[in-house]
Amino acid sequence: MTVANLRAGLIGLGMMGRHHARVLGGLEGVDLVAVADPGGDQHGVAGGIPLLNSIEELIAAGIDYCMVAVPTIYHEPVGMALAQAGVHAMIEKPLAQNTLSARKLADAFAASGLIGAVGHIERYNPALQSARARLEAGDLGAVYQVTTRRQGPFPARIADVGVVKDLATHDIDLTAWVTQQPFTSVGARTLTKSGREFEDLVAVTGLLADGTVTNHLVNWLSPLKERVTVITGERGTFVANTLTADLTFYANGLVQTTWDDIAQFRGVSEGDVVRYAISKPEPLKVEHEQFRDAVLGKEADIVTLEQGMATVIVAEAVIESARTGRTVDIPWT
Repeated sequence: MTVANLRAGLIGLGMMGRHHARVLGGLEGVDLVAVADPGGDQHGVAGGIPLLNSIEELIAAGIDYCMVAVPTIYHEPVGMALAQAGVHAMIEKPLAQNTLSARKLADAFAASGLIGAVGHIERYNPALQSARARLEAGDLGAVYQVTTRRQGPFPARIADVGVVKDLATHDIDLTAWVTQQPFTSVGARTLTKSGREFEDLVAVTGLLADGTVTNHLVNWLSPLKERVTVITGERGTFVANTLTADLTFYANGLVQTTWDDIAQFRGVSEGDVVRYAISKPEPLKVEHEQFRDAVLGKEADIVTLEQGMATVIVAEAVIESARTGRTVDIPWT
């Protein structure tokens, strides 16, 4: 018996929306039946499918699930409309502009028995997927520190949130996910240099539940584009470059350094360096494949709305710490 394809919709046709449209348009088992954006189709992604103006029109098109790529301030009303209509949804990160809105969305989808996910695409980067699997297998032993650097030029697409909620949420989510440990406290400093009301640079020091120390340097003020995650543990260090999807392992050495002038400057000794050969599928395609499978009731790896809400909570604690100049504890129930 032939199984009908899932009917998908997309709302938000901006910089990210056009990429979602491309992937959805070729996703096996899925038909992209309509797209919507009250501002029109500025990138010409609709092609031959209906271009609608609102989430209500998109729901009326008879969709099974929807990709939400509108600005963050509209995540709550669009998501709530989908939940009330019984439509599954994947919502771009961050889940919502604040914790209250994030909680409303998570509760609404749970109450309706719907699949909801958040588009934290870095989780699906091959370098971090490989690092996560190797950490789980014990290749690094105990984890001591996770450091991330995410910097680059200012993105003109961002208008409604600052660098913490737009970019640092990537690092908050991937750090908690790759270690499988929640944040328990954060301390942060921010700068605002672009003339907008939101921060443009943040430096964060965090603590995870198992005692792992984290550092996150994030800005959109640099001509240098960098996306690096460094995970240090008892057996060495993983370096994941998510721009190139490369994962490199720097092992603690077993060979004693006998040259005294060098040895006195070193802690653990240098060992072998290995850059792993890993498969590199497009993260956005993998993200959509996982969500499709979740909607179909298959085993899938998605970023749940609860996990997305946890990331918003940590992001708001980062902003609060920067505002007050104090370390902010994050209580979990």
